[in-house]
Amino acid sequence: MTGMFAISRMGHDRDTVYIIVREEAEYVYVSDGRLKTIENPKKKNKKHIQIIKKEADDILRGKLLNGQHIYNEEIRKAIGGFICQRQM
Repeated sequence: MTGMFAISRMGHDRDTVYIIVREEAEYVYVSDGRLKTIENPKKKNKKHIQIIKKEADDILRGKLLNGQHIYNEEIRKAIGGFICQRQM
């Protein structure tokens, strides 16, 4: 799931688009690059998100999977591009 887009379905952040930056047994850590940065991602229960079957661009996903440094601007750009495509 790492590197995929997800929408929060529960909580005060409902309908917010995130990128999954890390995965554990029952939880995922998500970032939007603004309020929830890559340095301090939000911990969400897997039941409370909806996975979107679209991955972030290959470069960003590769960095996430390989543990390379990622900038919040990269996450914001990927989410912005995804939202623009979704509105068309």
